[in-house]
Amino acid sequence: MIGPLLADLVRYATSAAVIVVVGVLLGFRPHAGPLGLLAGVGLVLVFAWSLSWVWTTFGLLARRPESMMFIGMLVTFPLTFVSNVFVDPATLPGWLRGFVDLNPVSWLVTATRGLMHGDPVALQVGSVLLACVGIVAVFAPVTMRLYRRER
Repeated sequence: MIGPLLADLVRYATSAAVIVVVGVLLGFRPHAGPLGLLAGVGLVLVFAWSLSWVWTTFGLLARRPESMMFIGMLVTFPLTFVSNVFVDPATLPGWLRGFVDLNPVSWLVTATRGLMHGDPVALQVGSVLLACVGIVAVFAPVTMRLYRRER
């Protein structure tokens, strides 16, 4: 189990490197410099790795690859689109803003933007790390139990 999860981390790091290089080529300049950029990317990698445990659990539960794709979209779609990735939460109706404020993806986006631009928000960084610990604490044992059952 650990091998594929570490391979996921390498794949995520490679993707992040490509995105950063393209962003810099297109004019993105992180105000916090290389250290802020690395801190932001590092936080994204930790979050993505913790989510790997969720996907691994779902993968062990799914009977067919098509099922896993559907489950992945069912989880990813609302987490991404009900966050502050694309829209400033201040422009949203109050009931929707409540969901956005409680979304771990919003915490990650705010923390990463803060780290890269030199004004990190300690609460969001801590919240993201706490969410990562919680995700791994819940899904790692479930994944290992399912994996042992499958073998």
